[in-house]
Amino acid sequence: MAGYRTLDPAQIILTAEALERRVAERFPDAGLRKVAAELVSLSHDLAQSAAVLKQPILWLRVAVGLAVAAGAATFLFVGTVLPFETFSGNTDVVESVQGIEASLNTVILAGLGFLALIRAEERLKRKQVFRELHGLRSLIHVIDMHQLTKDPAVLSADFKPTPNSPARITNPADLARHLDYCSEMLAISGKIAALFAQSVNDEVVVEAVNDIEELGSNLSRKIWQKITMVEATVAHRTAR
Repeated sequence: MAGYRTLDPAQIILTAEALERRVAERFPDAGLRKVAAELVSLSHDLAQSAAVLKQPILWLRVAVGLAVAAGAATFLFVGTVLPFETFSGNTDVVESVQGIEASLNTVILAGLGFLALIRAEERLKRKQVFRELHGLRSLIHVIDMHQLTKDPAVLSADFKPTPNSPARITNPADLARHLDYCSEMLAISGKIAALFAQSVNDEVVVEAVNDIEELGSNLSRKIWQKITMVEATVAHRTAR
């Protein structure tokens, strides 16, 4: 059962490849076939990137550990913590207060610096995820472009194309399949994005992945409205 609690990149890739073959069989000369092939290629690349990001960055962790150890050794050697003589009564109150304030400021700044070093791996991975998701977001918009001109209104008997009208799919079954393929591509894109949320446990990354999934869902919702219109048109023709 544990295998059903996480996304399997291999299964996502197999699904994308199967979809590409289905598109090629039904629309061998359409631009949608090239988009499906690009989705397969991108799924391979992003699955590999997500797998890499899941692993710790060892060299960075070693560097951070050495930096923290060096800082701690420096504190011990220089004695930035207020020296014992400050409390011995040999100095006045003003100097003691100034010493305490300087020591506290140093400790706070050092703590912030150590925290920044510790979170360096998180920031580095987050930046890489954003770079990968940018390409996926662009592909989602390309998929949407391939369904914009697939208007169910072309199935109406009153539809009259103009000289500048784009190429239309006039067969209801083919039109519905074309739109459905676009919706499936958007769904696969969302699952590819989810691989990064699964690999990188970061709230900012999860939010970015949710944005990608929401974008795909919103576009898919519009596509299914068109599919519903196609089905209604077919049902009306059959009833007549």
